[in-house]
Order: sequence, then C-alpha cells, then structure tokens
Amino acid sequence: MRHRLILALLAFALFSTQSFAAGPSGFAVNVLVDDAPRTEYFHGGSVYIEAVRGASYSLRLTNPTGYRVAVALSVDGLNTIDAKHTDARSASKWVLEPYESTVISGWQVSNRTARNFFFTGERHSYGAALGQTKNLGVIEAVYFRERHREAEVYRPRFDEERSEPGSGASPAPSAKAQRSDAPDDYAATGMGHKARHEIEMIDIDLEPTPVASVRIRYEYRPQLVKLGILSQHISPLERRERAKRVRDVLPGTVAAISHRRWLVR
Repeated sequence: MRHRLILALLAFALFSTQSFAAGPSGFAVNVLVDDAPRTEYFHGGSVYIEAVRGASYSLRLTNPTGYRVAVALSVDGLNTIDAKHTDARSASKWVLEPYESTVISGWQVSNRTARNFFFTGERHSYGAALGQTKNLGVIEAVYFRERHREAEVYRPRFDEERSEPGSGASPAPSAKAQRSDAPDDYAATGMGHKARHEIEMIDIDLEPTPVASVRIRYEYRPQLVKLGILSQHISPLERRERAKRVRDVLPGTVAAISHRRWLVR
C-alpha cells in the first residue's frame, strides 16, 4: 500500500506516563482537556470519557514501538485531515516516528491551517453541518505499520484551504441537520478557531492490514449517568477534586495546534 505522506515542518515528540485508552501492543489515544487526560470509564466492552461542553480538547497519539506508523484518526466519523468518511486503509493518516507521541488539536483545513476541536451539541457539530451524523460521539484511531523506511519528499499538493461550513464553497448541510429543534443534549465536536500549522509531503509504504485500533466514546455527564457509567450524585471528594482542575472555558476557545504530520492517498 503505497501512500503519499504529509509531514509537519517542525514535528515534535511528547512523552507521557499517564494512562490512556490503548490497543494491542500499547498503541494509544488520550483525550486531553486543558492538557490533562480525561478519566476513562470501561463499560460494556467500550471506553467512555466525559465531555465538557464548550471546552477545547486535543488527542494524543502514542507509538510504543521501534518502527514508524501511520494513524487514520477520525472524530465523529470524519477524518481529521480531510473530513472524508472513508475506511481506515484508504484514509489520510498522521505519522508517528518510533516511540513518539504527538498531539492533534484540530481539523486540518489546508497545508498551513487547522481548526481546533471543541465539545458541543449535535446541532452545532461539524458532522451535522456536513450532514454526517451517524458516528457523532466517537473517536477512533487505526494504526498501520511502515513496510519500508525509505521516503521521498514532495512539495504539498494543495495550497487552498478546504471548504468549511459557512463558506460559499462548503457542502450544503442536510435539511435535518439545519433544523433548529434538533436534539442538542448529546456530545459532538465542533470546528473552532484557526491556528497556523505547516506541512510537507513524502511517500511511504505501509503494510496492508492495521496493527491496532483504538475507539473512544464521549458523552456529557447526564448521558453517562443514564448508561449507568457514572453515579447521579457527585461525592464531596469528587467535587473538591473537580474544583482544583476545572477552569472557565468559552465555546470554541483557541487551543494550541501542535506541529504534526499526515498522509494522503
């Protein structure tokens, strides 16, 4: 499976001893709010985290192996690079060097710009704006191992920013997505403010089958209570712990967009 790859011009590694959702061999995804990992809850064979309405968040990907990997990362069923709804094998991918962790803080919209993730309701989500609501509330990362180490560098293939909701060239939302009375009690991800992020392209050869897949569900607290994952009542100790960590957050607050890399077909 030969692919063309986009590399961040100033990529960096982040290493952590925190616990996070992990797949086979330790491949992992960690949901961060205010740079702190969200507590994970295991229920019915799935991993859940509690969403914080209006808070910006980022996703930390971890490669625990000695070889390079490419990661098909989707939020709400949309690829975080090109917003396409495709299978993991053909999807655009981020790349991690051996033993590297990196933070993805938003949707890539051009070879220079990204838009931050933030928790919102289904009505105002990026997926609803594109008429793609089947997988709202799901974060998924599928890891592919590099077959050969050799790589050839190219100039980026696109210079224009990808069409977004609200611009004249963006896809028209479906009639259902535009309804003002659509339910908004369930968590989804919106498209926030822009941050500069430059990338470049190379070729890479990947193995045809993934080596790991990690899936996380996110919901607001009332829904986690209904599912039986959280208690309806917050203990005094939990209340005091939250008081130490939580900060006021405005919807769509700018989040730091880490330098990163991605792969396209």
